[in-house]
Amino acid sequence: MNDLQSFYGPNAAYVLELYERYLQDPESVDAATRATFASWTSMSQNTDTSPASAPTAAKPAPIASKARPESQPSRQTGELPAVRASGASAPASPQISQVVAASILAHSIRERGHLGAHLDPLGSKPLGDPALLPETHGISKDDLAKLPPEVVGGHAGEFASNALEAINLLRAMYSGTISYEFDQVKTPGERKWLRDAVGLSLYHKKVSPAIRKQLLQRLTEVEAFEQYLHKTFVAQKRFSLEGLDMLVPMLDLVISEAVETESREVVIGMAHRGRLNVLAHVLQKPYAAIFSEFIHAPHDEAHPTYFEHGYTGDVKYHLGAEQILGEGAAVDLKINLAPNPSHLEFVNPVIEGFARASQEVNDVPGVPLQDVDLALPIAIHGDAAFPGEGVVSETLNLWHLRGYWVGGTIHIIANNQLGFTTDPSDSRSTHFASDLAKGFEIPIIHVNADDPDACRVAMRIAHAYRDRFHKDILIDLVGYRRWGHNESDVPEFTQPQMYEKVTKHPTVRALYAQKLEQEGIVTKDEAEEMVKQAFAVLEQARKDAVSGAFAQAIDPSINDGEETQEVQFPAQVKSQQLLTFNKELLAWPEGFSPNNKLARLLQRRGTAMGADGGIDWGHAEALAFASILVDGTPIRLTGQDTERGTFSHRHAVLHDQHHGEVYVPLQHLRQAKASFSIFNSPLSETAALGFEYGYSVYSNESLVLWEAQFGDFANVAQVIIDQFLASGRAKWRQDSSLVMLLPHGYEGQGPEHSSARLERYLQLAAEDNWQVANCSTAAQYYHLLRLQAANLKHHPRPLIIMTPKSLLRNQSSAAKLSELVEGKFQRVIDDPLAQERAEGIRRVVLCTGKIAIDLLSHSSRAKAEDVAIVRVEMLYPFPEQELKEVLARYPNARDIVWVQEEPANMGAWSYMSSHITDLAPSRVEVNVVARPDRSSPAEGFIELHQAEQEQIIASALRSSIKEFGGKHVR
Repeated sequence: MNDLQSFYGPNAAYVLELYERYLQDPESVDAATRATFASWTSMSQNTDTSPASAPTAAKPAPIASKARPESQPSRQTGELPAVRASGASAPASPQISQVVAASILAHSIRERGHLGAHLDPLGSKPLGDPALLPETHGISKDDLAKLPPEVVGGHAGEFASNALEAINLLRAMYSGTISYEFDQVKTPGERKWLRDAVGLSLYHKKVSPAIRKQLLQRLTEVEAFEQYLHKTFVAQKRFSLEGLDMLVPMLDLVISEAVETESREVVIGMAHRGRLNVLAHVLQKPYAAIFSEFIHAPHDEAHPTYFEHGYTGDVKYHLGAEQILGEGAAVDLKINLAPNPSHLEFVNPVIEGFARASQEVNDVPGVPLQDVDLALPIAIHGDAAFPGEGVVSETLNLWHLRGYWVGGTIHIIANNQLGFTTDPSDSRSTHFASDLAKGFEIPIIHVNADDPDACRVAMRIAHAYRDRFHKDILIDLVGYRRWGHNESDVPEFTQPQMYEKVTKHPTVRALYAQKLEQEGIVTKDEAEEMVKQAFAVLEQARKDAVSGAFAQAIDPSINDGEETQEVQFPAQVKSQQLLTFNKELLAWPEGFSPNNKLARLLQRRGTAMGADGGIDWGHAEALAFASILVDGTPIRLTGQDTERGTFSHRHAVLHDQHHGEVYVPLQHLRQAKASFSIFNSPLSETAALGFEYGYSVYSNESLVLWEAQFGDFANVAQVIIDQFLASGRAKWRQDSSLVMLLPHGYEGQGPEHSSARLERYLQLAAEDNWQVANCSTAAQYYHLLRLQAANLKHHPRPLIIMTPKSLLRNQSSAAKLSELVEGKFQRVIDDPLAQERAEGIRRVVLCTGKIAIDLLSHSSRAKAEDVAIVRVEMLYPFPEQELKEVLARYPNARDIVWVQEEPANMGAWSYMSSHITDLAPSRVEVNVVARPDRSSPAEGFIELHQAEQEQIIASALRSSIKEFGGKHVR
């Protein structure tokens, strides 16, 4: 180590500190450092400091990269660094101070060059930073010109004759129309790769004239499409892409590169801005099909069955599409643009679920096989929504979690520098819209949307990084918005100065055409001919749309001809088979030592298979899962603390108490024909549920379950529930069979741990969009899971289950082996004791879930001989026929009472009241027993809870109308 560039240290200030120590006492530093400083001292004593006399260095290890190596996190504070240390008896020589200053300046440009980059097509000045100026560091351009290029370090020094040229090259790399933020990337190898990609121009490919001409053609098509819509369908919303036109060619590029890397699928999620253009040009949706949506083709007249099937459709800029490129070729690539509502970023976790499902092979026992190269997810964000919507952060947090990893997502911020009418200063607390990503160590590329060549470089680097490291990367595509938020808005009302620039600013197509004309690649006439041809194609497409040729671009059948309205019951599982499953589930490898208390608890499941029963909720679930796996249906189960179970009831994943190893019995069933995966989720509901929804849509042969820690935690994911799970089928013909497990029941745990908000799911229930169940026994839960698995393709519907808490180990809810073997799921369960004295029944109590067990097991139940307690286990679809049959068994009943734990304005009552009234004979009154109408779901005091619970039970079991304490309905 005896030359200028052989020193490695944490930062330049530390170099000075060591050098001062060396000058005072050479023995105070190590031998290698002494040798380096000796060469510096020798150089400083040389009066000729010109580049020609400066020592030459062996490349590529210049001092800048070693004074603050690009493979280590920066320790710079951002303040003005001291290039001369104070208080030293022998200050550093001017030569060494200049070397250090040049090194710090170079580092500042690499770290903060984006602050000086020219990213705004409208020409606003960069933010700037004093650290980017030589004088800040006590050095001038003349000083830099006299220093060797090696002091700048990195690849810039390899292509320059002095430090000034190297600094200028560095500015061109980091402060042009493309710039980078890499310092947040903590892995040295990745950061070096990124620096090499920029410094060596590895992805700045020289593009042939033919390719550049094709790019102009593409930009012409993109622009002409928007202009034609603007002129032809005046004032109709389309959320134009204009100002960010390069998004389409960038997607073209990454798709072509995905083909080269043998990906099988590209999954895209985006909000509405630019969606029609992406549909037309990336997904190749015919222009005429899009135009037919603008001229409001009469779908209902042509196909009335649209609405009979519960298909409402959606506005054109929310729709998705699929396209297969190269169909029949050696490599087919499917492109899927996911449908998305106006809740902007909520599609993000959905496409991650799409991608994970596409990457997994799950028709194998054990753990699913995953190949992340099979599917590439691309998330296109808005600049206001990216930092503003919490679902973005939740989704970014998933990227490296084993249950959610998809091998990296390419993120693109379609940055039009404006959120509806809100300026960035009012919509985010950061300089850049992309700053949120830095907290997740995601590299960021900023690029000016008016520089097509730079945009292509950004996309090449992004795809290559994802392909190499299988991690997320983000492109901040900075453009503008030519019109208002929609085309009927007047942006001059709120951004007059900005839109004065916009109206005068030429389009990117015009700028690129001018550039190619100057370079002799196209003539002005050729560029104009491209425009004429593009408009001619659009005009013909409009005529086709008017003629009705594309009025029905969507098949009116929403079920592919296979689905029926009747569910199919699975074949029963024999007792010996269940006993075999149970034995395997209670076995673990030799030498594996689970917690002793847990081992004893699990071994009790062996005795529960006897005649006396005792199969609790978690046990029944495990047996159901085992039978489903043996039937060949894969299972994926996720949620907060789901591996153990919030209430310590599941224990699907066992932990060795000595070595920390884990063992999942359901992944080791000898007869299994499909995979089983279970993961604890992050503390997230929105992104976690959105991911599972997406997975269930894509993997329609899998039983996918998401469990909330407490049922009301799902409230946080209400947008996913409302906009995707409940209505995705009606809006987008998107089928899901996702199972939501929502712990529900009043045990005195307060307002936030009682209600799963059953009323919300019932309020959203319509047109056979999902199923809502509230089981009262473990056997019912067992059969319901198997029923759902049997109908994944035959009758795909989400399943919402109000799962219990106190009933998990309640013997009144436990099952016998015979109930699992001989039974099936019952939508309504009659009262067997009441059936024996049917003529004497005066009151029929209808209830669901936990309150039914409370009523059946209460001490006063025996005295209520004229009361029948009937359990409604499936609330939606409403079990009309089953209830009719039950009520007909009690001809002398005088009233029907709906009993619930929840307040009367919550729970199932609002939904059940009209249905019960329609079923009840005219002589029979319909009443409700419930807590009074309240704004909060439950009491916060255990004593008050117990008192009200007793009152509900007592009121329900009284047979006299005069004594009835509930609410009279009819």
